[in-house]
Amino acid sequence: MKKLIINTVAVFALILMSSCQEDAKSFGSLDAPVNLQVTAQIVGQNTTTTINGDGTGKVLFTATADNAISYRYVFGDGSSQNSPSGVFEKRYNQTGLNTYTVTVIATGKGGVAATTTLEVTVLSNFEDPQSVAFLTGGSQKTWYWAASETGHLGVGPNSSDNTQNYYAHWYQAVPWEKAGSSESSCLYGNELTFSLVGNQLKYQLENHGQTFFNKDFQSVVGGTAGYDFCYNFDATGLKNVNLGPSESVVMASPDHLTRTTGTMMNFSDGGFMGYYIGQNSYEILSISATRMVVRAVMGGNPALAWYHTFTTVQPTQDATDYTNLIFSDEFSTDGAPDPTKWSYDLGAGGWGNGELQNYTNSSNNAKVQGGNLVITAIKNGSNYTSARLKSENKYEFKYGKVEFNAKLPAGAGTWPALWMLGQNYATNIWPACGEIDIMEHKGYQPNVILGSVHYTGRSGGNSVTSQTSTTSVSSTFHKYKVIWSPQSIRFFVDNVLFHSVINTNSLPFNSDFFLIMNVAMGGTFGGPVDSAFTQSSMEVDYVRVYQ
Repeated sequence: MKKLIINTVAVFALILMSSCQEDAKSFGSLDAPVNLQVTAQIVGQNTTTTINGDGTGKVLFTATADNAISYRYVFGDGSSQNSPSGVFEKRYNQTGLNTYTVTVIATGKGGVAATTTLEVTVLSNFEDPQSVAFLTGGSQKTWYWAASETGHLGVGPNSSDNTQNYYAHWYQAVPWEKAGSSESSCLYGNELTFSLVGNQLKYQLENHGQTFFNKDFQSVVGGTAGYDFCYNFDATGLKNVNLGPSESVVMASPDHLTRTTGTMMNFSDGGFMGYYIGQNSYEILSISATRMVVRAVMGGNPALAWYHTFTTVQPTQDATDYTNLIFSDEFSTDGAPDPTKWSYDLGAGGWGNGELQNYTNSSNNAKVQGGNLVITAIKNGSNYTSARLKSENKYEFKYGKVEFNAKLPAGAGTWPALWMLGQNYATNIWPACGEIDIMEHKGYQPNVILGSVHYTGRSGGNSVTSQTSTTSVSSTFHKYKVIWSPQSIRFFVDNVLFHSVINTNSLPFNSDFFLIMNVAMGGTFGGPVDSAFTQSSMEVDYVRVYQ
């Protein structure tokens, strides 16, 4: 048996306060675990030829302690596991001979605990260079959901039934099924990047701040929806990925019982592949240079297996594009904005959302200067002035590509927006008239860009929305674009798609809209204004509409 280096520390703290004495009685005797002993048997180990195991990387841990009711292992490779019995077989997948410091925590009544550490040196001979090459392209590669394929997301039984196991028998998503509502529209913006740093496989998920959660795991973010839903959740951070041999038997196809052995990807630090199912281990069922299918047993429910299909070519739900320039303003003449193209909304209040600004047509708040339209929000005592320009009754249109090149104001409380409103809003009261927000930015969340639509049932904070992060939005110009067709509304920053909404005949996005450019201040969206704020501007280099 591998020599163990063990340091035992008893963790036991009771605060002797009279107000807590009655609570403590409900636990009974709060005895800390004592006599914590751990053994680590490396599979295939002998004292001569395989002192560090047979190359499988497997170690059988056994923990015992008096007064313990549960144990937790922290394995030293970024993973951990609860084991009520104290017995757990761990497979280490880092290739080669590696030493890991393992922490074992024995927990007794009331949460009192004892902790032990030990070192194990384990040999793992598993390698899958072909999968690594496909995953990374030799250095770095980004994968996307294969949203145009039937079954790109699916679920099936995880059982020993050879006629059903290892295939999404129970459910297969149809193409673009998860793009139609705010419940799930965040999924297809996922970017899964694998890279090779030395000999270590790395992974990072860019999900633009929102994660599609399986309903059974919404407690992670305090969610309450009774169905799968998108929640704000930071999944960023570079993870290690260790490959290991799969211990399951994989079906090659749904109608053929030929079996093959897969490769497991084990993600450190809670890494996951876009859809949150409480799992960080995924089995590669098939992989090529451009397509990958993985399988994961659902966390906490070993009877279910989820299937994900990814591609290296970012799919587009709707290939429609528009190239005929029919309206533009290049803001090339200094002075007032062109009155044949733009008019103003004026006044304070009436804009909803608790906004603070008073909109004016003063050149202090809106002017063309140096080839840009400059809209400036200014602090005026305890109030603020700004401007809101619109193309209402001057240029209105249905469907097309709209692109702004703009630099945004800075400072907490600023709320710049480039957007469109249904022209029939006077009779078809908002949100029934429809609203398309091409770009919104909260000054207190620098460099986070939101794209959203509003309609009946999707007003205020319940819009169909997604977000993406970029750099230096208040110091450099970026392109904010929407492509609006009878089939979809797609949102881009610098020509990168980050949000897509299916358009249907039941939605209000099939009639004329007009353009709006404004800088609001504060309110329920903009948030509190920085007390040091004096003024800041949004500069628009151009606006162009193609059909």
